[in-house]
Formats: sequence, C-alpha cells, structure tokens
Amino acid sequence: MHISTPIPKPSSAPATTKWRIQPVTSATVDEVTAFINTARHDMFPTLHSLLADDISRWISSGSFLVALDATTGHIIATIGYVPYDHRFPHLVHLGHLKQRNMRVVEVVRLYVLPAWRKAGLGAELFEALKRQAVEEEVECLYLHTHPFLDGAVRFWEKRGFEVVDVEVDPVWRTTHMQMVVGEMEGGSSRGKRSC
Repeated sequence: MHISTPIPKPSSAPATTKWRIQPVTSATVDEVTAFINTARHDMFPTLHSLLADDISRWISSGSFLVALDATTGHIIATIGYVPYDHRFPHLVHLGHLKQRNMRVVEVVRLYVLPAWRKAGLGAELFEALKRQAVEEEVECLYLHTHPFLDGAVRFWEKRGFEVVDVEVDPVWRTTHMQMVVGEMEGGSSRGKRSC
C-alpha cells in the first residue's frame, strides 16, 4: 500500500482499471490514517485538526477496509465501522438497543478518490463491510452524513439506509441514518426496517 500526500487527483480512472479490497492491518494503519486525514481535509477544509492518534485508535477499535488500485497498489478508498458510542443523546432509540444488548456500530470514513467515483467502488466497499458486519453479528448500522457532501444521503438510501433524524443546524444539517442487518434484516426489506 502506498499513499501520496496530498491525494492525487487524476482526471479520470481508466475504464479497465480494477481495484482490490482488503482489511486494514496493524502494518497498514499508518498509511490508512494518513489517507483518512488527507481525505478529511479534502471534505472539510475548514477543520484544521487532523487527530492522527484518534484515527489510529479508531481503526484499531473497529473493522476497516481499504481499496487499492490493482495496478499501482495505491490507496483509492476506505470505509470502516466502530462500536457506536451513543454520543448523540437525541437518538434515544439507539440507546434502547444498547439496553437490549443489540450490537450497533457506526459506519465511518467512506471516502473514494474523485477519479474513482461513479464506478461502483463505494457501493462495493460498503457491501463488503456489510458482509463483515453480518459475520460479526452486528444488528444495526448507524451513520451520519451531511447534505453538502454531494450525493451522500442518496448514496446511503440506495444502500438501504433510512433517515431517522436531520439536525436543524443551518451549516451542518447532520443527517442521521440507520439500517438493520443480519438476522433482523429479514426478507427483501434490504435493511429498511428500523433498528
């Protein structure tokens, strides 16, 4: 795995180029942390703190996947989940899941380099992460996103997430979403039942 800082922005990904998806390991945490920090700066340029130690600890506490350009071996995308820490007290229903000992995780850090977008990579990364969650007996996936991240809410809805709350804040308008997975998912609902 290799990463360049800043993230290279080629004009477009070659149509025949493929990627490989693999778990982040202790040997690759530093490279993935650098990629996530650079991606965070790209998405939220006004946030100056990079918090490398926190991200490294986060990666170690959850399950993370990375996509590599199959030709160059460079990181082109990441996604992960961490145990949900109940830091949004207004999402009361997620607190009830904790009391019922249901396993809830937070999907974090989906970032695909611009040249690799609209090629199905984000969807493929999420499906791989979802399979991993089911194997690890996760019952509910939670995430939050923001409407100013172009296409983000619609992307997650297409994956089966439902919006459960949108904060009134005029800048962030944090959009909270959830999805049932595993045995609770059932039938053909694709996860659209509430957690």
